[in-house]
Amino acid sequence: MDLATLIGIIGAFGIVTTAIFLGGSFGQFVDVPSMLIVIGGGLAATLIRFQVTDIVFAFITGFKVALSGKNANPRDLISEITNLGEIVRKSGPLGLENVDVSDPILAKGVQYVADGYELDFIKESMERERDLQLTRLSEGRRVFKALGDSAPAFGMIGTLVGLVQMLANMDDPAAIGPSMAVALLTTLYGALISNIICLPLVDKLDAKFDVDELSQTLIIDGVCQIRESKSPALIKEMLVAYLPEKARAEMADAA
Repeated sequence: MDLATLIGIIGAFGIVTTAIFLGGSFGQFVDVPSMLIVIGGGLAATLIRFQVTDIVFAFITGFKVALSGKNANPRDLISEITNLGEIVRKSGPLGLENVDVSDPILAKGVQYVADGYELDFIKESMERERDLQLTRLSEGRRVFKALGDSAPAFGMIGTLVGLVQMLANMDDPAAIGPSMAVALLTTLYGALISNIICLPLVDKLDAKFDVDELSQTLIIDGVCQIRESKSPALIKEMLVAYLPEKARAEMADAA
């Protein structure tokens, strides 16, 4: 579980809540019409842009990525693939049958090799799975970006609604307060939803996209080299190219 995400979300809402309690009553900041405008309007606008299934999968993917906090380490993958290449050189593809593999994508590729599938089939299957995973991440990012854009926009719409209601009831002092609350609280709700939930999840999905693209492409190349029975030294040399310069130097020093 990614504690940074939980701490960030809880901390942000906690700071705002603490400030509210220190300055007055929490009930003053709870307004159902404002919530309807921001949350309902934001979801409705997002439904116009996407299918319902896309939104459901985006929420599942987004919160799974945000809370999982688990990413494959390219250096560990290179070491593991190199060891697998050593096994194939010594025992052949069948030597991979009982090997424990940490990454599920790599495990699937190793199973392909052990089962004796052709190189073209292995590469095509793994690339298709990678592309589908990246597409899901990209679609999830688009949904949360739409929500992040819609929430502040509907906050401004709620502000205008509240101002119109307030100006229309200037002769009734009792109606001015609730109308002004709608005008101000919709902007607050929109800013909180956008900046604490939606936009941070967009950044999380962007980072996950980059990490998965790199790690899965590295795995595909490594599995293909294992299938071709390349030497472990050559496999390692080819895969190290995926690392940044500093990581290459550290890996060379460790070796």
